Amino acid sequence: MYKMVRMEDTIRIPPNLFKEDLNEVIEDIVHKTFEGRYKKDYGVIVVTDNIEPVGEGVVIHGDGALYQRVSFDALVFMPVLQEIVDGIVCEVVEFGAFCHIGPLDALVHMSQIMNDFIEVDIDNERLIGKETKRALSVGSTIRARIVAVSMNELSPRESKIGLTMRQPALGAHEWIEEDRKKEAKKEEEAEKKGKKKKKKEKKK
Repeated sequence: MYKMVRMEDTIRIPPNLFKEDLNEVIEDIVHKTFEGRYKKDYGVIVVTDNIEPVGEGVVIHGDGALYQRVSFDALVFMPVLQEIVDGIVCEVVEFGAFCHIGPLDALVHMSQIMNDFIEVDIDNERLIGKETKRALSVGSTIRARIVAVSMNELSPRESKIGLTMRQPALGAHEWIEEDRKKEAKKEEEAEKKGKKKKKKEKKK
């Protein structure tokens, strides 16, 4: 889940940057310090913007650096259990597929891809349903539900997130569209049969 929040924290400005434009220095340090970092109760900070110094900075004796309080807007991403997310397959392995969901990667285990026996084609980076012939490959766009989350606060990109696509309206986007068209066709045929039945009853 993405959301925009306002944050406040302290940054360290080293003495060798005192001659530079302070506002530019503050913005650069905030970007480098916080983007990609995990913030408890918020999630992974994706982008920072509207950065402002708060009050005057303090020089710590024996350090020489300026410690400046800053506030900024942050776009954060927090994976939430049972949330439906869209992603893109970035790697196919023997036991499933890794997918980009926002700034993080998640795993769709082999058992959670489809209701079919799956054949692995590592050379062509594909997972293929034996009966349905549906294929999942690098670059495929998917819709899945988050079923497991274990965040690594020190290294967010190493967090473990599990997905499932074995539920209605989930799977590769092309599969979802195929199923939608099939369902629409069934409804259309059922409607035609219903009309024919009514006509026959009227004739009687």
